[in-house]
Amino acid sequence: MAKELQGLRDKIDSVDKQMLDLLEQRLKLVEEVGEVKSEHGLPIYVPEREAAMLASRRQEAQKRGIPPQLIEDILRRVMRESYASEKDSGFKCLNPDLGDVVIIGGNGQLGGLFKKMFDLSGYKVKVLGSKNWHEADALFKNAGLVVVTVPINKTESVIAKLDNLPQDCILCDFTSIKAKPLQAMLNVHQGPVVGLHPMFGPDVPSLAKQVIVHCDGRGAEHYQWLLQQFSIWGASLCPMEAEHHDHGMTLIQALRHFTSFAYGLHLSKENPNIDTLLKLSSPIYRLELAMVGRLFAQDPDLYGDIILSSEENVEMIKRFHARFGEALTLLDKHDKSAFIEQFNSVSDWFGDYSQQFMSESQTLLKQANDSIQRDS
Repeated sequence: MAKELQGLRDKIDSVDKQMLDLLEQRLKLVEEVGEVKSEHGLPIYVPEREAAMLASRRQEAQKRGIPPQLIEDILRRVMRESYASEKDSGFKCLNPDLGDVVIIGGNGQLGGLFKKMFDLSGYKVKVLGSKNWHEADALFKNAGLVVVTVPINKTESVIAKLDNLPQDCILCDFTSIKAKPLQAMLNVHQGPVVGLHPMFGPDVPSLAKQVIVHCDGRGAEHYQWLLQQFSIWGASLCPMEAEHHDHGMTLIQALRHFTSFAYGLHLSKENPNIDTLLKLSSPIYRLELAMVGRLFAQDPDLYGDIILSSEENVEMIKRFHARFGEALTLLDKHDKSAFIEQFNSVSDWFGDYSQQFMSESQTLLKQANDSIQRDS
């Protein structure tokens, strides 16, 4: 039996090597595709093409008796790697006559990411930071685009210094709040102004499928090329009014980060053995624990600034605290029927999104489970 099993394993190993050969061929073809896209200014991510290709491969898999989700999982992972490698071919420069791109805070992680993207697109990029602010006037002299990407608590004070930009220079910021920085830019600069919020961190392998929110300030016709350049890099653009953006961020960022902070604080005070928790964890709890732990691997100043960036955030967190207390009274009363009633009420509010989120989370949990290496 052992000999028969080893023979089958040898055949599997041979097939795996063939798969590696095919993956190598595919990635080489992707490099060629990237060169063509770069030459013609085509985006690295085309949703219609991706959707059509996946649908076709799923149909072919079904005909062969292969689970359609299997080939989709494989291809999505391969495409993620492909998007990351396509950027190495560079990108077409949509505005070669722009002048200099000056990134204030370009030595930071997010500023560094965008410096790299502008460099890959052939723009002349200069970095302005606290250590070379004495060079600001010289750097701004030929600026066509000035990007402010500094900590939230410094953004408005930095913007206030930008009263000597060329009239036709585009001024934008990457702050995670938009209303106040946008107004500050409008006050200090009479040229084109746009508020931007990249909804991702600096560790993304590429901008494919990443969302960039843009809030119009002034002179939209003058910065359309910039939005198109983001699209070529693969980003998805989301136009929104600054106030609506900030209301959404109160829930998406401030409340979410604070609840993760509070849960992590609670865990640290309870002081459980994390290895034991991981051994007992289902994929969903491991994923939740990882998302909480991830917060504490990052810069506390950044998250403190995000949470405390507005009184609206604080008031939202206070309302959450009050509703947490209301829910806790159900436990104090051991009122299961009231719990079920509230549960159903929330379920009705989610509506069809509940099933959508169930499906999406099942895919995520399968991937999370695949990555776990259990001890034998």
